[in-house]
Amino acid sequence: MPFAHITGWGMHVPEPVLTNNDIAKMVETNDEWIRDRTGIRERRIAREHEFPSTLGVEAAIKALQVANLAPTELDLIICASSSPEYIFPSTACLIQDQLGASKAGAFDLQAACTGFIFATNMAAQAIRSGSIRNALVVGTEVLSRFVNWKDRNTCILFGDGAGAFVLQASDSPGGVLSAVMHSDGSGADSLTLLGGGSRYPASETTIHEGKHFIQMDGKEVFRFATRVMGRAVIEALEPLKMTTNDLQWIVPHQANYRIIETAARYLKMPLDKFVINVDRYGNTSTASIPIATAEALQQGKIKSGDKIVLVGFGAGLTWGAMVVEWTGPIPAKKHVHPEQYRRFARLRSFVRRAIRYIEGFFSRREL
Repeated sequence: MPFAHITGWGMHVPEPVLTNNDIAKMVETNDEWIRDRTGIRERRIAREHEFPSTLGVEAAIKALQVANLAPTELDLIICASSSPEYIFPSTACLIQDQLGASKAGAFDLQAACTGFIFATNMAAQAIRSGSIRNALVVGTEVLSRFVNWKDRNTCILFGDGAGAFVLQASDSPGGVLSAVMHSDGSGADSLTLLGGGSRYPASETTIHEGKHFIQMDGKEVFRFATRVMGRAVIEALEPLKMTTNDLQWIVPHQANYRIIETAARYLKMPLDKFVINVDRYGNTSTASIPIATAEALQQGKIKSGDKIVLVGFGAGLTWGAMVVEWTGPIPAKKHVHPEQYRRFARLRSFVRRAIRYIEGFFSRREL
């Protein structure tokens, strides 16, 4: 049975920065109040021409560059997002087309902020089964477009960005070692975005009632997160007969600094073993774990051979954790340039549309 290694990683965030002082001009709050309750100083906000697919493609190209893998070698693309571009088509298909990943199946996975862990586990399981060899997992968000900028309880929290992992099959031990995934729909109303689905399709009423904005019971989400974060880490370690003493790093979902502090106390671990960047990006939902991981690797914190845990929680309610032995890229004889494939992706997309049109023309004549 092959092992599923994380061989590539990348992140991309929009350039515009929204600070706490900027938010204080929109709602009654201040920098000290926000930092004291969340640990957040600033967050990134997508520009008008930036979308989950465009941010996701940028992160994916960087991950493929690290892995030295061409988009045409991908067998599977999974996109986790809480702010997908459309209900359908999937954001994963848009990313697949823009990358030029001509052989890859692509689909979206929706598990809110835990989605990246769920998606990475699904990709790892597909590799372990032998059905695929190369997978791309993308977490990408433009949550700022679903934020009520008059609600100080939610507008201070969320930011935009994308992160990506490449997973590849290898006979060498390592990579994704174990994972746990949990859900509890009884808490579904704690964190919601109700408008736009089949229960509340867009209408004058749903807009007037604010159903197209994120709504959150902050106290309940905080209580839930502090209960499950530490437990999920322990649960993921148990089948490996490992303890927190065997870990070099924990990469948590970046939702709130105080939640991470509470998890550290529960696990009896020093806070300096946790990768934390919530102060600069806020809560980027599915993108937060890969962004934090990519930054830790850029800074030389995570090294080959390190054992780390990725852990998250989110709406649904969902939560999960994953134990990874970090190994890095698989050595290759040739060097590829994934970014060059994007140059031809638009032409390929045009050609395929033309072929479908011609096929449709002749099929109509036959009928």
